[in-house]
Parts: sequence; structure tokens; C-alpha cells
Amino acid sequence: MDTTHCLLIGAPMDCGKRRRGCLMGPDAYRTAGLGDALRSLGHTVTDQGNVVADPFTPRPHPKLVDLEECIAWTTALAHTSEAAMAEGMPIFMGGDHALAAGTVLGAMRHAASVNRPLFVLWLDAHSDFHTPDSTDSGNLHGTPLGYLTGREGFEGFPDLPAPLPHDRIMMLGLRSVDAAERAALQDTAVETIDMRQIDEGGIATPLAAFLDRVEDANGLLHVSLDVDFLDPAIAPAVGTTVPGGATVREAHLVMEMLHDSGRMTSLDLVELNPFLDERGRTATLMVDLVASALGRRVFDRPTRAY
Repeated sequence: MDTTHCLLIGAPMDCGKRRRGCLMGPDAYRTAGLGDALRSLGHTVTDQGNVVADPFTPRPHPKLVDLEECIAWTTALAHTSEAAMAEGMPIFMGGDHALAAGTVLGAMRHAASVNRPLFVLWLDAHSDFHTPDSTDSGNLHGTPLGYLTGREGFEGFPDLPAPLPHDRIMMLGLRSVDAAERAALQDTAVETIDMRQIDEGGIATPLAAFLDRVEDANGLLHVSLDVDFLDPAIAPAVGTTVPGGATVREAHLVMEMLHDSGRMTSLDLVELNPFLDERGRTATLMVDLVASALGRRVFDRPTRAY
């Protein structure tokens, strides 16, 4: 089996929404044995510790939550992501989903430097396609794909090398999309696969077609895995629970297909709130999913006792 140099990078970003707790995510992944799981598969693992946001000055905003802090995290994470991709496969242990504004931006910069296209697989109940103007909640964890695709309203955020092309994005597992996001997405080439489509036709067929496109383009692939992609019955440690998410088998199948494709070059693990977990079961499941994405087979899976 091919070995990968995995760079574990903590991103304790907890400013993309009002409900706190995601800053504990990186240590929960470490405690759940993410590094050991990857080493057991023959990969080399370097834990680079936690990223720290760039210096910032908080300012009150009539609607947006912690805008300056989110910008500071985006700047720091973009720098870290770009540097890490030149060394191996960064795995960002979050942190809320606003962190993807920085991790994907860094991947975009790296892709531009090696003259290869970047694709993004967004595994999430939500599309996160809002702008600062369209969001009703003011929570910026609902805006990273809006920012990365060049939508308006992100003054103060780092400049993009170029907007992320819509036809290089797949949103998989959607089941809670605001009206403003739905209207904006209808005018794009973003591929959106909701849970009804998965119920009717399965999860493998659309994902296989997307991975074939990445292969045909010799693309890099950033995968952003939100805990709420999973059904809350199996992954309760998230503040944005939406019933009807992916099952354990569907989630493992996605990860196994990613491994088979050999295309994943960077990974986010986001929205884990250990304060809401049950004896670490969500963190443990997320670790198991990463192991599947890095080569663990069905017959190799450990039996868990809770």
C-alpha cells in the first residue's frame, strides 16, 4: 500500500458561530487516537500542533459574529495550509466550518503554484454558501463556500488567487439549505446531492462520477468533512444537528471510495464539539472514517465497545 505523510494540524477555531465548544476538537481527535490509527496503516504522521490566529482587534458588528477573528483565522490557516501541502497531506482537526475559508484558500494557492486544478468535496448537511450580507444568523461558519467562490461581501478577507470554479465543487449529503443559498446555487454549476437523491439512487454513483472528473483533470482534491454530514443518532457531538444524515456504512463507503481514487490531497474535520459528545463516540467515529479514507479495509475495522 502507498504510504502518505500525514500532517495533523489543530485548528481550534471557535468564532464562526455563537455556540462554543469546537475549540476542544483538536485535542479530542488526538485523544481518540487519530495519529496512532494512521500510523497503524503504515503512514508517517507529524503532529504540527495547533495553529494560532493572526493578531486582530475585535470590533462590534451589528450582525456578524466575531468578524475580525474569523478573518485572522482565515489568514493564518491559509498560510499553514499552503505550506503543509508542499510537504504532505494536511489533516485539519477543527474547529468550526469557518476554518475551511482558510484551509481551502491555502489549497487553492498551492494548486495554482503547481498548475493543477483544485476540486472540493463538501460533506455537510448545509451548503455554507451564504455571504455576510445574506446570512440571517450572522454565523460565518455558513459562509466559507460563498467566500471561496468569489461571492460579494467579504471585505477584509484575504484576496483569492481566482474564485473556486463552481463546476469543481460537489456538495454531498445536503438536507438543510436556506432559501437565499438555494436561490444562489440554482444559478451555478455547483453539484448538489441531497439526502433524497442519496435515498433514491445511493451515494456511490454521483461520488464516483465526481471522482472520475477529478482524475480526468489530474486534479487535487480537498475534502471538507462536517460532523453533521452524519446522522446525529450516530454522531451527536455537533451544535447543528439535522436528522436524516449519512449512516455509518454510507460514510465509510465515501471514505473508502476516496482512498480508492487516490485523489484526496487535504482534509478538514470540522464542527466536532466534544462538550456535546457521548463518551467520545463521535470523535472515535470520525477517526475511524479518516482511517477508511487512508486505507483501512472492512476486515481491518476494530470492534468498539461503548
